[in-house]
Amino acid sequence: MKKLLLLLAFFITSASFAQTKPTEVLLIGTFHFNNPGADVVKVKTFDVMTSKVQAELETMTDKIKLYQPDKIFVEWPWDEQKDLDALYAQYLGGKYEEYVTAKYTKPSQRDFYLKNEIFQLAFRAGKKLKLAKIHAIDYKKTDFPYDSVMKAMNAARQEKLLKDVESLMATYQASTNKKLETYTLTQLLLDHNKPESRAFENSFYLTLMNRAGTADAFVGPFLVSEWYRRNLYMYSLVQKLTEGQDDKVMILAGSSHTSMMNGFIDMDNSFQVKELKDVLSLKK
Repeated sequence: MKKLLLLLAFFITSASFAQTKPTEVLLIGTFHFNNPGADVVKVKTFDVMTSKVQAELETMTDKIKLYQPDKIFVEWPWDEQKDLDALYAQYLGGKYEEYVTAKYTKPSQRDFYLKNEIFQLAFRAGKKLKLAKIHAIDYKKTDFPYDSVMKAMNAARQEKLLKDVESLMATYQASTNKKLETYTLTQLLLDHNKPESRAFENSFYLTLMNRAGTADAFVGPFLVSEWYRRNLYMYSLVQKLTEGQDDKVMILAGSSHTSMMNGFIDMDNSFQVKELKDVLSLKK
């Protein structure tokens, strides 16, 4: 056993010495621009279609073009890549809005395809970078039994834990709504990608959800493990789709996902994070 451990240590050390320069990852955590109201915390809608916000998106994607990522990964189901390819082809051809308006007659559907951050930010950046493809990495075949976790807390009479969850949700909702009313898009995205914002996103699961239930009930840890699994699968796709010649890549996803990925990257010597604030400060 000792020889096996020494051999393993040798291979790990050798791999670290052989490791070339890590691939930079521009990690952009975001709120959902179209806000379908599917999240646990209900926040106000931010109108990305105003001329002011559209100008911000142009400036932001100009900076991303200066950064020159070789690939862009987005929060779209990985097994629906063909659908994303079809949409991106329409975007590259300059007929995206016309195509979406004709195909999706329901206002909620049309809003998603016109306003979502994938189409407003990732597609816009991809076209400027002349990328042939935008890569889907989301994995949704996991469970998120939030209601069951709340029931488990009630059944276990975890009054303080329930109050802590309620207080955190209320504080986060009030803070987020105030920012949505007063911040520019650029300020919002920079705020989502601050270290303290990432720490807050991650702490919710281990500090609160993982404690749910009695000693013999594990619905809380199950929810947390499913959340980790979803993000690990997403990160695995980034690892597998990033090739040796890729010096830089970009990930655009909900900030709760990128907060997890930031931690994964810290433990993965193949990658290193490039912060949005540094890319936005690039000069021609």
